[in-house]
Amino acid sequence: MKAVLCTRDGSAGDLVLGDVADPVAGAGEAVVKIAATALNFFDNLIIAGRYQFKPAHPFSPGAEFAGTVESVGVGVTGIRPGDRVMGYAGWGAARERIAIAAVRLVPLPPGLDFDRAAGLCVTYGTSYYALKNRAGLAAGETLAALGASGGVGLAAVELGKLMGARVIACASSDDKLAFAQAHGADAVLNYDRDDLRDELKRLGGEHGIDVIYDPIGGRYAEAALRAIAWQGRFLVVGFAAGDIPKLPLNLVLLKSCDIRGVFWGSWTDREPAAHRANMADLMRWCADGKISGHVHAAYPLADAARALDDIAARRVMGKVVLRP
Repeated sequence: MKAVLCTRDGSAGDLVLGDVADPVAGAGEAVVKIAATALNFFDNLIIAGRYQFKPAHPFSPGAEFAGTVESVGVGVTGIRPGDRVMGYAGWGAARERIAIAAVRLVPLPPGLDFDRAAGLCVTYGTSYYALKNRAGLAAGETLAALGASGGVGLAAVELGKLMGARVIACASSDDKLAFAQAHGADAVLNYDRDDLRDELKRLGGEHGIDVIYDPIGGRYAEAALRAIAWQGRFLVVGFAAGDIPKLPLNLVLLKSCDIRGVFWGSWTDREPAAHRANMADLMRWCADGKISGHVHAAYPLADAARALDDIAARRVMGKVVLRP
């Protein structure tokens, strides 16, 4: 079968499309014929050897996928050949087939296509875990989502609205903000043109911003934190800007606020039942049209490098997928 392979630490341009042996389902595993693999910002970090997980070479990028079960191993129940499923692998899904623990697969509801299903797990899973399980976002609160047109940012905008919050979308260009507003944002903020702290203070009013969702880091983090409400929650989701910020703890003291980490991948391993419950919500909402699961573009496996370059250059609004 065909697979996108990373043979050494490097960039997306160093990936090769090669032939590897077809997988066989071991005990507790299923083999899935992949219809769509979704890519994420962290795939570029894994390829470069700069992520917290460092798989042995050669490996395939691609953490999440959707497709059809072809076979199952001994001891597998609840999943059978022919089932339409989505799954989370961490890496290894940019290929035609994958063998994976059956417990990492979730059946798809009718009406949910493979492209959108493939992109739900990481971005919407991360954002739902962040807003629901970490922030406890309540109806009527104000949420500011940085990087609001990207995968996790757009998911935060849509889920925040679905959970009853007032959502402020923050991004680097007016076209990205228009995209976020079309997906439910109540207000928008261009942080490459306007002062992020001052505009968040204006939009948050005397009360301030209850929840700040930050997948960007860099110079934006402290500016956003300065607009947080009393007992607000600042969610550390990622560092797409490249720099890990050092936040002044006096701000945390003065606002009696919380800084809460969002390590969704580890949580899925520690609390698999809660993860599956969250995914069931997300797939139902996507099938019902309550969240979009927006796919920016689909690429063939041979164009994986171009897809990853588009993500790195922040040209993507929503998700990109590979179609084997």
